[in-house]
Amino acid sequence: MSLIIRAIEARWIRCPIPPERQHVSDFGRIATFDMALVQVTTDDGLVGYGEAKGAVGSAGECASLVTCIERELAPQLIGRDARDITRLWETLYNGTRDHYALSRGRGFPALPRRGTTVAAIGAIDIALYDLVGKSLGVPVVQLLGGSCRDSMPAYASGGWADVDHIGEQLAGYTSHGFRAVKMRVGVMDGRVETSIARVRAARERLGPDVDIMVDSHGTFSVPEAKRFARAVEDCGLRWFEEPINCDDTAGLADVRNATSIPIAVGESEFTRFELLNFLRLGAVDVLQPDTAIVGGITEAHRIGQLAHAFQRELAPHLWGSAVSFAAGLHVAFASPAAVVLEYSLGANPLLHELIEESFTATDGNLPSPTAPGLGVTLKQDFIDQFTVRE
Repeated sequence: MSLIIRAIEARWIRCPIPPERQHVSDFGRIATFDMALVQVTTDDGLVGYGEAKGAVGSAGECASLVTCIERELAPQLIGRDARDITRLWETLYNGTRDHYALSRGRGFPALPRRGTTVAAIGAIDIALYDLVGKSLGVPVVQLLGGSCRDSMPAYASGGWADVDHIGEQLAGYTSHGFRAVKMRVGVMDGRVETSIARVRAARERLGPDVDIMVDSHGTFSVPEAKRFARAVEDCGLRWFEEPINCDDTAGLADVRNATSIPIAVGESEFTRFELLNFLRLGAVDVLQPDTAIVGGITEAHRIGQLAHAFQRELAPHLWGSAVSFAAGLHVAFASPAAVVLEYSLGANPLLHELIEESFTATDGNLPSPTAPGLGVTLKQDFIDQFTVRE
């Protein structure tokens, strides 16, 4: 079978969320779910799919991603062998100096070494893994060294309700078998005291045996994050996610040193280098790369190896379409450092309606992937219906 790349195409998919299922967070009212969908086709007609995101949340503009993929990156890969995944990643990352990078064993990255370009590289990278797995008849996790576990517990990710209703909202998640839940805190609550009260209400309703993660989307200041952490220290939180603006790496280390609650970051970071900086500064306990942002499966897998080497936890950000969810799932199962998976309880049509299959958590657990490639079959009519046409 020939795996020579014949075409690389990208589409912006925007799917509306019904008003009754929308939620409000610090990102505002979430009315759509967006993605840049990449399709890589070989000479033999085999197709692989990948995803890039224009924003870490559900909604985001993806026009620039489509342009970057089709006009800047795709021409560099036409006629190349799709099996050379790592080499192709380095080619795209290093640009015209890729020959120096490959001959000298170190990076010579082009100027756009973060942001849109890296997310676009990641989408192609995911599609290449999908292609190669399909060609060999094996799941992507096998290409990464095989699965470390037969199944893994998932945590239900949501938790936007106010102090009077957050307990019942999270209890609704545990009623489906989840033994861990995540709730949002931070600037959306207006005052630190409100976030504290919501966490205490959640713990009181759920009791001591359910893990609670909290996520402030980087919206606390350093003093606010410390104050919040001190006030909920006795609530036994599993982790405190993105407590402050992650560009303030020294501040993040300061927060971590001020609390025993594990600190989680990574969903809005690009490449392994940004996560490595957090590790070197002693600023993080849980690494959360998003394959549709960080640079694809290649970079997320490298981050998993960093997590294992530094004795930290890997918990990929799985808030995306079925494509990036599947990609992160394969990365997690291939990593000894991953012990829990994110499962979105927000309205997510691109996770549940884009593909023929379904990701079902049974008693709060997800099985290791076994189908070839990413293991997802996309619905072409769904893609056509929700493609943004400019």
